[in-house]
Amino acid sequence: MTALGTLKTIELRNTWPREASDFTPWLSETENLGLLAETLGMELELIGREAAVGPYRADLVCTDVLSESQVLIENQLEKTDHSHLGQLLTYAAGLDSVSIIWIASKFSDEHRAALDWLNDVTDEAICFFGLEIELWQIDESSPAPKFNIVSKPNDWTKKRAQSRRQTETTDIYLSFWSEFRKHLLAEQSTFKVSPARAKHHLRVSIGKAGCAIAAVASQQSGYVRVELYLDGDQAKERYANLEENKDDLETAFGAALDWQPLPKKTASRIATSSHQCDITDRSKWQGLFEWLTERVTRFDKTFRGHVSNFES
Repeated sequence: MTALGTLKTIELRNTWPREASDFTPWLSETENLGLLAETLGMELELIGREAAVGPYRADLVCTDVLSESQVLIENQLEKTDHSHLGQLLTYAAGLDSVSIIWIASKFSDEHRAALDWLNDVTDEAICFFGLEIELWQIDESSPAPKFNIVSKPNDWTKKRAQSRRQTETTDIYLSFWSEFRKHLLAEQSTFKVSPARAKHHLRVSIGKAGCAIAAVASQQSGYVRVELYLDGDQAKERYANLEENKDDLETAFGAALDWQPLPKKTASRIATSSHQCDITDRSKWQGLFEWLTERVTRFDKTFRGHVSNFES
């Protein structure tokens, strides 16, 4: 019969005698901070230890990569007390957007209720978390830490999942446009192309302020297209000027275009028909880059002469 070990809890102070010199340095290590982040559904990057926040010094200051917000961590290797709660309130009062994490060996019912109340009454940009830390051991094995969430904002899990999906989407856009920009400049080195950003479009200059050729991609709707985008005070007048020459422009382009005056906006656009695709499939990127490059080039040849005649 297989022998089983005995699971037991370990006194925290036996492993970390002092919070400032033992526990906080341990938690600041990448692997251990990752354990805390995994428990909360965050992606934490350390900024500093014992960082000044108002009249106090936070044990750890981090950034949550998913929300790009500041995270303050306060440690207490004993039962929660009013003094630490007061520090958390001071932190929150001086910051517009922050997640505050209070780690303790044990939360009193009143302090747990206080964090729940704060999450109910404060703006969602301010988040409070309460976590109890335990150390477990099987027979004489090395102690293993475990974080238990005792208080968190309402709908936190749902918001974290949404943030992760949004981050994945922006990562795809940034990678897609970075690679397309390299391809486009290799094919048309004279083009002036905007830096790649985590957005749904990349702009190419056509030589006139308020006018630009845009390569557009939509992960959600599954397409790419190219358009001439007109913006600013003169956008509607310029659009009307081009529309008067619609037949000649479409003949020069070699295909019908989608003319969008956008009456409720200051901008207008003239676009190709959308090309259905899945931009998350990287194996198809080369073909999409060729499709976009060919149409960006045709837009430039078709519209540059007309756009250059616009008054500045």
